[in-house]
Amino acid sequence: MLGLSTDIGIDLGTANTRVYLKGKGVVFREPSVVALDAETRKVLAVGKEARMMIGRTPGSILAIRPMKDGVIADYEITEVMLRHFISRACGRKVLMKPRVIICIPSQVTGVHKRAVLEAAAQAGARQTFLVEEPMAAAIGAGLDIWEPSGNMVVDVGGGTTDIAVISLGGIVVADSCAVGGDKFDESIIRYVRREHNLMIGERTGEDIKIQVGSVYPQAPTEAAEIRGRDFVTGLPKTISFSSREACLALCEPVNEIISSVKGVLERTPPELAADIVDRGIVCTGGGALLSGFARLLSEEIGIPVHIAEDPMSCVIMGASKIFESPKMFENSLVAGAKSM
Repeated sequence: MLGLSTDIGIDLGTANTRVYLKGKGVVFREPSVVALDAETRKVLAVGKEARMMIGRTPGSILAIRPMKDGVIADYEITEVMLRHFISRACGRKVLMKPRVIICIPSQVTGVHKRAVLEAAAQAGARQTFLVEEPMAAAIGAGLDIWEPSGNMVVDVGGGTTDIAVISLGGIVVADSCAVGGDKFDESIIRYVRREHNLMIGERTGEDIKIQVGSVYPQAPTEAAEIRGRDFVTGLPKTISFSSREACLALCEPVNEIISSVKGVLERTPPELAADIVDRGIVCTGGGALLSGFARLLSEEIGIPVHIAEDPMSCVIMGASKIFESPKMFENSLVAGAKSM
């Protein structure tokens, strides 16, 4: 039986893509990775299967992450990935192509916005709307964005950290810095290489971040084993890596985020700044789960910091609420058709 049109929300992240299907909720969350045959460019895998190939593929297979720092780095592969996710979400033949909302970082250029719109259209979307990630995160976190008072959101994603002050349904002040989960992984990889003469890959760096990653110096110490290749001997080697070392490794990227948050607060109107002092800052995104992050940010800026419930899903849940109440959130959209 043929269905009519389908509404799909996509959180097109640097590290992971989450997809919402109207009427069914969030249907899947997959790594933003595509594996291709190097010669024929034939798609071999998308998502989890493709991520498993990173750093482990023969020369004939390429595992590509088409998103970098929150924007499209490889247009062709992004289109392939979107087409896969859209067709998988629909799951059946439909009479009309789907309407799609895609969440993008704040402060992206018009060129990048057009690239996302064109990629979605080529991937099979009938109509595409864009919404800025901090706005979607605020909606998904349950904040009342329509109040005449300030709400501040810090969305720490895989490629970027988006910071915004929202009032009366609009973004008053915003900033986006190219620091997120990927930069955390890279910092750990560099630290291990510099301090232990050990080469590790992207997946190992991410696994260590999840296991013992910490940014608060006084946090209890934990340790995990790291396996990699010794730079001196060229042979496999295992070392113990502690959360104290992770704190040292992550110091630089975390300080960049704190600096960006301070910059947004400095540009915030005094009345809204007073509201933020009372209400605190809400952190969303997977990076907000990094041990000690909220505590360190709160101490550095002198304002309470709260982690949203299910921070990794706030952006995609915000997109779902826009579909549920399109007229209410129409002004939150930054591109696409003017009417839903």
